[in-house]
Amino acid sequence: MNAMPFVLGAFAFFALAYRFYYSFIAVKVLMLSDNEVAPSIRLFDQNNYYPMPKWIVFGHHFAAIAGAGPLVGPVLAAQFGFMPGFIWMLVGAVMAGGVHDMVILTASMRYDGKSLAEIAKAEISSFSGTITSVAVLIILIIALAGLGVVVINALAESSWGTFTIAATIPIAIFMGLWMFKFRKGRTVEATIIGVILLSLAVIYGKFIPGSPFESWFTFDRKTLTILLASYGFLASVLPVWLLLSPRDYLSSIMKLTVIFMLAVGIIMVAPEIKMPSFTPYIHGGGPIIPGSLFPYLFITIACGAISGFHALVSSGTTPKMIMKESHIQQIAVGSMLAEGMVSILALIAATSLFPLDYFQINVSPEKFTQILPQLQALGFTQTNLLSLSSQVKEVIAGRPGGAVSLAVGMAQVFSAIPGLSGLMSYWYHFAIMFEALFILTTIDAGTRIARFILQEAFGKVYPPFGRPNWIIGNLITSFLVVFAWGYFIYTGSVSTIWPMFGVANQLLATLALAIGTSFLINRGKRRYIWVTVIPMTFVGITTIAGGVMNMVNIYIPQISVLKTRVQGTVNTFLTTIILICVLLIVTEAVKQWFNGGKPLELTRK
Repeated sequence: MNAMPFVLGAFAFFALAYRFYYSFIAVKVLMLSDNEVAPSIRLFDQNNYYPMPKWIVFGHHFAAIAGAGPLVGPVLAAQFGFMPGFIWMLVGAVMAGGVHDMVILTASMRYDGKSLAEIAKAEISSFSGTITSVAVLIILIIALAGLGVVVINALAESSWGTFTIAATIPIAIFMGLWMFKFRKGRTVEATIIGVILLSLAVIYGKFIPGSPFESWFTFDRKTLTILLASYGFLASVLPVWLLLSPRDYLSSIMKLTVIFMLAVGIIMVAPEIKMPSFTPYIHGGGPIIPGSLFPYLFITIACGAISGFHALVSSGTTPKMIMKESHIQQIAVGSMLAEGMVSILALIAATSLFPLDYFQINVSPEKFTQILPQLQALGFTQTNLLSLSSQVKEVIAGRPGGAVSLAVGMAQVFSAIPGLSGLMSYWYHFAIMFEALFILTTIDAGTRIARFILQEAFGKVYPPFGRPNWIIGNLITSFLVVFAWGYFIYTGSVSTIWPMFGVANQLLATLALAIGTSFLINRGKRRYIWVTVIPMTFVGITTIAGGVMNMVNIYIPQISVLKTRVQGTVNTFLTTIILICVLLIVTEAVKQWFNGGKPLELTRK
């Protein structure tokens, strides 16, 4: 199969959905209006609430939601074949992901930028708000720890990658000062300066290895964990205009530029998709994902179609920066559809490899030896791995996780563009850094969001914590959040809970859609609740099934083995807690729906 029609078809489908389906939701379902003063203006505090131009907010929002999911998930799910992932990302991003993000962002703006838990409390019940807080905090800490591990693994002992990522911090601070202090409103100037500086950091980062500065940017995993935690703490407490927003905006420019280049490269090169449309692994027993297509495809591919983490950004940092409700569609839906496109391009890049090479990269050498006869029986006999390893100057076999196979696939596409051949090694390392940057921007926003949630919870006991601009509360809660996810990474304990993150993330999306449905019903929009109920039902059923199957087939059996007892116990306990929380909230919401909804004190909300 030629990849070009799939790229052009996806672009056209997303463009039509944005223009027609989401315009209908904006006008008829959510009734977006600029008549009310946005929270960013009304509650302006120069720290958390800060009105910003829509493209700056778009940059922040896209950078915050686009973590490991849209890159790694589709690559791992390619073991089922090309078509299952492509169809789910195409349909899921439009019918589920964009709706999820847009509804929650609108609801949060109308509740002064409050968190998902506070929206649940107002729209359903106080009990639901409390349970949501518990579920969200657990899931968020797991997500940040898991994403942090990916960054650490990508940057450990890599002076080139660490230099480029580190350079984005002073560049972003300079951009923030330029846009908001020195040359207020001169976004274009700051963008040009930032892009030039970032480009220089990427280009000259190649010369750091072997230079006198190499030791300055070469760290082991433990040291990198401490540095990453320190960065997360600073990003959480500093004003959004100084570091978080300009850095995410700068990162988004790089991300979108690379994705645009990849799309153009695929259209120019027109690579063949070498992975079959469907593989026998759709029935289970795959070497990368042991489970069957249902429900594991919908758990493995998260952010590219729908992700509960997006609800945290949409009810965390973003609603505190938007200047007008009319910007919501561009920011929420535009970011989600862009992320869907990222996922589709990642899938194409990975499946352009020979299937035998794809599996050899994504499983351990020992396991590959065991499954080699099975792969050859499926007709996967062609290989190019030795040549690829030589070109990228790295050993790429036995590097599971999806990141390496994606980087090789991207480098292969870029190197095939006329005039860019012979640069395979550069493109490979550039792609690895690109993936790390993609993930890191999620960590800084996620830490700040977790801090907001913790402050709201502590504010019930000691009211000053409930004020987002109380500096002491900011410092305490930021430290607690960073310490929690940093501890998991530092001790290596995160390996015991990462397997259930996919389930937890999609359960959070189910929870958010249930809250969004209550939001619509309470505003007299019952006739339109199919917009949220259909994706909620589908995602809920698949994810609950996946959670139960994980416990029965993986976690509980681990408990009976001494070596994996702790891992199995932790996974079982956390999965059970999250499942119970989501079921309780959905049950509470459904009861309210059938009772006619909840009368609200403030009709505009």
